[in-house]
Amino acid sequence: MLRSARCGFLGSLLLVVAASVLSSQQAGDIEEVTVDAQAAGRAFPHYWEQVFGSGRAILSLRDSYRRDLRAMKASTSIQYVRFHAIFHDEVGVYSEDEQGRPVYNWSYVDQIYDGLLENGVRPFVELSFMPRALAGSTTPQAFWYHPLPSPPKDYARWEELVYNFAKHLVDRYGAEEVSQWYFEVWNEPNIDFWTGEPKQATYFELYDHAARAIKRAGPGLRVGGPATAQAAWIPEMIQHSIQAQVPLDFVSTHVYANDLSKDVFGTDETIDRSEMVGRAVQKVETQVKSSARPAIPIHWSEYNASYKNEIDVTDAAFMGPWLANNIRLCDGLATSMSYWTFSDVFEEQGVTKTPFYGGYGLIAEGGIPKPAFNAFAMLHRLGDRRSQTDLANALVTRRSDGTLAIAVWNYAAPSVNGAARKIHVGVRGWTGRPRYYVEILDSDHGSALKAWRAMGSPASPTHLQYDELRRAAVATQKLDGTSTFVLPAPGLALIEVRPQ
Repeated sequence: MLRSARCGFLGSLLLVVAASVLSSQQAGDIEEVTVDAQAAGRAFPHYWEQVFGSGRAILSLRDSYRRDLRAMKASTSIQYVRFHAIFHDEVGVYSEDEQGRPVYNWSYVDQIYDGLLENGVRPFVELSFMPRALAGSTTPQAFWYHPLPSPPKDYARWEELVYNFAKHLVDRYGAEEVSQWYFEVWNEPNIDFWTGEPKQATYFELYDHAARAIKRAGPGLRVGGPATAQAAWIPEMIQHSIQAQVPLDFVSTHVYANDLSKDVFGTDETIDRSEMVGRAVQKVETQVKSSARPAIPIHWSEYNASYKNEIDVTDAAFMGPWLANNIRLCDGLATSMSYWTFSDVFEEQGVTKTPFYGGYGLIAEGGIPKPAFNAFAMLHRLGDRRSQTDLANALVTRRSDGTLAIAVWNYAAPSVNGAARKIHVGVRGWTGRPRYYVEILDSDHGSALKAWRAMGSPASPTHLQYDELRRAAVATQKLDGTSTFVLPAPGLALIEVRPQ
């Protein structure tokens, strides 16, 4: 794993990691990790656990969705949820009467947003997709629920739809509340979710009408875009907003760790899955800093380790070290990063057929937490001050109560049998004797995937099998009072150091 080029030595923290190549260590060799308890640090906001994606809007009305959302709320700092298709016809927002006049219906919209707010999260509103009665073309995008990626046949009516939608939200929830939401115009207009031609110019027209409508509904409401795939159009979006004098309160874009370098950077290089997201985030941060809006917030409103269905990626213990390393690489470069998605209550490819299929969600069908869920829960316990930011494979943090919280990981590519590491953690400068608590996530601890495969990979587990899978899913390894442990590959450890 490479160290981020942007990181430098910070504070007096000393974390010494043996320089030997771990895969060639003799049996019994120990990697020494020494932490200075008196070290200073800098602010470390938990930008990676504020926003999460989910299946489309209508799915939020399901009990299974809301159960998974409550599980997220109990284990992370989730504050916002983003989903597609609030304007899809199944939500019933827009139709036209016999005279062709717009008719608005907010019944399901209210139930959808009430459900989020009642569970302690706010909407990160994505304004999509086009209602059939307003669409210039009714040819659907390929998703199972057939969203319409078409431009409107009348941009003035599009603007009025957005205005009346936002005004209704302000009327229902109050301007003070809705001003804390985000309004993002469309989803990935640079690929097949937008059929306007030329894509960028027509998207900007869509954006301009929507952004002005949002500000008409409430000048304090936040609006942004372009919500592109593959880290695209950010300089152009900023330049357009200035030239057209349209509101732009934040920029947003997406990246996946298995995107091609040709699509993200315009190069033919091979970029490892462990580095792609970090490099894309660095690229966009550099673009913004060199723009006429260098301080504009950057929201990565979708990212994940894969945009495909790869069981040994998103359903596996691989996600623990991948997520931790991603936090290390992207720290300080984004306002938020929204993992896609928190739950496998999700139907872009159709109705879920089996608990484990490489779905994007942190929680599998049947309420089974995946290793990625456990990783988020562990990383949630990191402190709000970080030191020694130039380290690879470690995050060293302090909480406000003085507890040290240290994440150490052992990365291995998907389906690769990496070498385990034997680690000893020591603390310098601690008054009295430190007490160690260690939690480990690996393929045998905190992962239900092996148990599911041992059952014969049932597509429809019985109630008893679901119970067994849920037990396996939460059973991370916990060690109390020891500072030495073995970390398999892939594996993630959280070490908490407290007074005796």
